[in-house]
Amino acid sequence: MEARKKKFKGIRKRWMVNSISAVLLIVLLAVTAISVALAGYYYSTMTSSTSGRVSTAVSFFNNMTESEYYQTANTYINDTFAERDRLELQFLNTDGSIRLTSYGLKVGTFPGTPDIDEALQSTDGRPVSWSGQDPSTGEHILAVSCAIRYDGTIVGVIRMVTSLTLVDRQIMLVIGIALAIGMAILAMVYFSNLYFVRSIVEPVASITETAKRIAAGSYGIQIEKKFDDEIGDLTDTINDMSLKIKESEKLKNEFISSVSHELRTPLTAINGWAETIMEGEVRDAEDVKKGMGIIVSEARRLTNMVEELLEFSRIQDGRFTLSIEPVDIKAEFADAVYTYREFFRKEGIALNYEECDEDFPPIPADPERLRQVFSNLLDNAAKHGGSGKRIDTAIRRGEEGEVVIVIRDYGPGIPEEELPHVKYKFYKGSSKARGSGIGLAVCEEIVTRHNGRLDIGNAEGGGCIVTIHLPTGT
Repeated sequence: MEARKKKFKGIRKRWMVNSISAVLLIVLLAVTAISVALAGYYYSTMTSSTSGRVSTAVSFFNNMTESEYYQTANTYINDTFAERDRLELQFLNTDGSIRLTSYGLKVGTFPGTPDIDEALQSTDGRPVSWSGQDPSTGEHILAVSCAIRYDGTIVGVIRMVTSLTLVDRQIMLVIGIALAIGMAILAMVYFSNLYFVRSIVEPVASITETAKRIAAGSYGIQIEKKFDDEIGDLTDTINDMSLKIKESEKLKNEFISSVSHELRTPLTAINGWAETIMEGEVRDAEDVKKGMGIIVSEARRLTNMVEELLEFSRIQDGRFTLSIEPVDIKAEFADAVYTYREFFRKEGIALNYEECDEDFPPIPADPERLRQVFSNLLDNAAKHGGSGKRIDTAIRRGEEGEVVIVIRDYGPGIPEEELPHVKYKFYKGSSKARGSGIGLAVCEEIVTRHNGRLDIGNAEGGGCIVTIHLPTGT
């Protein structure tokens, strides 16, 4: 029980780990992609916007002398620049120090960021951007610098600086929302998978437990079907198997009981008469002859039973084979009828044979096996239908050219509910006649291996009728 729990916990764990890992990986990749794309979008937008402002300012200040440049810059910072709440505007000397700034406390300091040096060294006059930690404050900033030239000579640098703190917060907020959505999706997948895997594991556990009970001998028990899917199909199969095993076990027990009784009866008769004759209690020659006849008859019946059991064993083990050769089916059947006619006459049963005028070509068959079928069916007709005192047999050509052999008795027949089962091994139904219950199963196997068909039914007017259809091979 503990091993089974561990097994299914293992299945549940593997299922959940595999599915959740895949979803988690997808969520992380999606959040990472969104974060990178969002950060790139925000940063590139701010860089582009700030670079545009710097380019506009540079175009205004270019071609001014140094004195004009600083005078105009001072006026621009104090009177014209209107974005001081979002941007810091700086005018730098050629040594990289701040000459003028919209944030006056930084005048004379050196920002020391790479954009300044690159702007001073640039030859194309384009703005240079840089983002990173401000060396003096540690704040995350975006700085864009561009050199101002007069007659090709750099007279200063315009630099605009903006804080990226709010942008970073916005990006983190979006990432947080994306993570929350991802976690919600992960939770939904987890609980849906948990329900789904439970709907598989628990029925399988129940089926496994039932299968163990069946293996332990609780035949016939049924599993409640809860799902109309593959699990439901498996449940139906296990239930059907359980019922069939129960039926098979019942037939086996009945067979053992029947065979035990069938063996005991002739053995008792053989032992009784053998001891009686051996001890000299019977002195009349006629009585001795009668006793010996009983011994021979019962011994023959025991031999037939053992042969049936051996044939059945060969069928079960796959050792049942046919020795095919051309056979005169008409002659074989006629011989079987002739062999049993005198025997039946002594028992008061008339065995009639309707001979066919048409000759049949030799058919590919095993003559020994066919004689076994004929003997078994004639013996069954006498045992189960002998009360009618008459058995009719016939051989003819069927509608499709096959050979048709008919054996009919005039006994009580077979109950309709038992007809579908009479060819099953060990099945005897309500019949009280002697037998192992495997004779018809062996006959069915032999006829089927000849590519023929064995039909058993009730005849009109009473009695049982057995019909054998054998292909002619032409």
